[in-house]
Amino acid sequence: MDYKELEAAIGYSFCDKSLLTQALVHSSYINEHRMNALDNNERLEFLGDAVLELVVSRYIYVKYRDLSEGELTKLRAGVVCEAMLSKKARGLGLGARLQMSKGETQTGGANRDSTLCDTFEAVLGAVYLDGGFDAAQGFALAQLEADIAEVRKAIWQSDCKTYLQEQLQKDGRAEIVYTVIDEQGPDHDKVFVVELTHDGKKIGSGSGRSKKEAEQNAAADAIRGLGL
Repeated sequence: MDYKELEAAIGYSFCDKSLLTQALVHSSYINEHRMNALDNNERLEFLGDAVLELVVSRYIYVKYRDLSEGELTKLRAGVVCEAMLSKKARGLGLGARLQMSKGETQTGGANRDSTLCDTFEAVLGAVYLDGGFDAAQGFALAQLEADIAEVRKAIWQSDCKTYLQEQLQKDGRAEIVYTVIDEQGPDHDKVFVVELTHDGKKIGSGSGRSKKEAEQNAAADAIRGLGL
């Protein structure tokens, strides 16, 4: 098969083309054609999965020195997941090149998230065997680096206070203050209203059933208002 277009998309040219060929062979194809059971892409997928974990772990460990072990784990899980990797596989056109049985092809197997995710990891495993860790890292990060930043931002924004603090204190340590300015309703159904100031200036406000909820809503209001 001519893989020039795929290699250009991957950003890597194989010395041993058979590795890329095997990365694109689904187990159903092997069964249908009565080939060697080990000639499918499952072993490469196994290897690629481990390589991807290491590449992403190493990258976020070095880049995000302020994150705890738990936060690093959460970030990695948001990137190294079926939804993300299947999207990347689609972008590379891997499904169209995947050799599958007629039955799998007819039932849409080439567009199945789990299959595409496995194929992406198999291709990464093939790159690793052919070119070593640096080549595999280059391929993986070219595909995922921007998404890592987006996932981190999404995680931050799920905790608006933390995200806002990180953004506002990049270039200084001006104080961020949350002040309860009003309490409405009876004790059993109270609503708190919070005003948020930074460097003495009001930048947001929010309300909630608890002070914590009101503070998060005030931070979200500030994020929207400041365009962060």
